[in-house]
Amino acid sequence: MPIIGAIGGGSAGGYGQRKGGAAPIEVDYLVVAGGGGGRGAAGGGGGGGGMRTSFPGGTKVEIKGGNNTITVGAGGAGGNQALLTPLGSPGGTSSVQSIESAGGGRADGNPANVGPSEGGAGGGVPDPGATPNSGNVPPVSPPQGAPGGGPNSNNGGSGGGGGGASGNAGTNIGSPGSPRTAGNGGNGTSTDITGSSVTYGGGGGAGIYINPGNPNLAGSGGSGGGGNGGNAWPVQDGTAGTNGLGGGGGSGGANNGPPWTWREGQPGGSGRVILRFPSISTLEVSPGTNTVTAHPGGDKLATFNVTGNLKYSGETS
Repeated sequence: MPIIGAIGGGSAGGYGQRKGGAAPIEVDYLVVAGGGGGRGAAGGGGGGGGMRTSFPGGTKVEIKGGNNTITVGAGGAGGNQALLTPLGSPGGTSSVQSIESAGGGRADGNPANVGPSEGGAGGGVPDPGATPNSGNVPPVSPPQGAPGGGPNSNNGGSGGGGGGASGNAGTNIGSPGSPRTAGNGGNGTSTDITGSSVTYGGGGGAGIYINPGNPNLAGSGGSGGGGNGGNAWPVQDGTAGTNGLGGGGGSGGANNGPPWTWREGQPGGSGRVILRFPSISTLEVSPGTNTVTAHPGGDKLATFNVTGNLKYSGETS
């Protein structure tokens, strides 16, 4: 005789159940993509991962009964000048059903070098002819990311990465002989879908390139996990974007010595997906790095730190 009930599950034909499996359910979501990698050798910071959420008051996503694949984007690799790969890599896309957030763009300043999707755009290189990247590609409303900062003609560094929808990255300021400031990463966007406010998708700060004796003003990472850019004296690596927040990686610093010295860009942070279910929902998640926890208000939160599976078995009465 088959078993028709299990711990945490409803009886056959009970509330939330139907023949052949649980009925679909609409739930609030947060989908954050991986941040882009920072450029090597005084380039722009990586873009923050795209961020999309239904909370509060937006259109929810439908989760079907049974198994659902949840995708969490990894952070993009940082640029490495020594290996002749200074641009790094874009962040990975995160998704649940039809909701996708684009990975943060790698820093370069040339849209052709970034890729087809960029949540927050990467910042520009220290070339006055470079073009800031746009962010929010593909376009959604509200925006999932912001543009990258532009370059500056004084070779003081480059723009920071774009934030996670809240604002643009900073651009370089100053002129030869005055303080040279690399661009800051744009700030990310906050949400309290978990019961406490957390900011996601900050852009990475730009590294600085200067001659000896000039001030050391590398860009800072944006709020929401953006990594800082590296200074030039002493020369420093950038810092990585924060995993789970989709922060963009910071660019390394550089100076002309002698000898000419550079440091490397750092990876962006991985993304995250959070789904908020009613408290009577029966859920299983895998692998073990993903969790089901109680929301302070009584709901259940399915949190995905890596790509995995969500099994929804309906609601208990």
